[in-house]
Amino acid sequence: MTSIYQHFRPDEKEFIDQVLNWQQFVENSYSPKLSDFLDPRQIHIVKSLIGTHSTVKYSEFGGYDNAERKRVLLYPDYFTPEYNDFQIKLTEIEYPRKFVSLSHRQILGSLMSLGLKREKFGDILIQDDRIQVVIPSEMMDYIRMELKQIGKTNIQLVELSLDEIIKSDEEWKEVTTTASSLRLDALLSSVYPISRQKAQTLIQHGLVKVNWKEIEQTSFQCEEGDVISARGYGRCKIISIEGQTKKEKWRLKAGILK
Repeated sequence: MTSIYQHFRPDEKEFIDQVLNWQQFVENSYSPKLSDFLDPRQIHIVKSLIGTHSTVKYSEFGGYDNAERKRVLLYPDYFTPEYNDFQIKLTEIEYPRKFVSLSHRQILGSLMSLGLKREKFGDILIQDDRIQVVIPSEMMDYIRMELKQIGKTNIQLVELSLDEIIKSDEEWKEVTTTASSLRLDALLSSVYPISRQKAQTLIQHGLVKVNWKEIEQTSFQCEEGDVISARGYGRCKIISIEGQTKKEKWRLKAGILK
């Protein structure tokens, strides 16, 4: 089993074990297993571990095309998954829009203040003054009952069908670039128009997160599926690492949040 862990980061061991347990459950019970909402890096780990496993398959869905956070369904080869199997619901936040504006951070903070971990709900979508949250079916009643305010603003949650989902104002631009290495500072300076020295300063001052965790090591090794955010510069994600050039630079495809 040690060989599996060598392909991933040390702090990912617990999640790897969890995925292997899900796989074992599907094999033993011959029935599907549904995850919470996973981030892109976690989904990449699931795909790497399950791969083309002959008896266990996987599908992913986050409520709409291009969702960032998705639930993953592991299932035996006889099973044909449908959208209902992902147990996802959509809720819209009703609030006095003429007088108040609510931010992504406020909504996220309010949901987590209910005692919910981040994996217990999906994407938060904002378009103009409309706000929607993708949540698991099993949490709908609890969230509707408990979430009555965001900050000092009284709110109400209205359940909608998934085909009423709004298109988020977030827009990802796909770019192909090269980096001298897969270190965090090198990657930041290749994706954003900043020098490597500037990237190092941002990292050392705690202004950079990888997969929503603050990273202060400039030499931190980035991998496929990582979501990187640098304060003042937005977010990017590593879609794929496509090998090295003749000059030994790393070729990669990234998405940048415009």
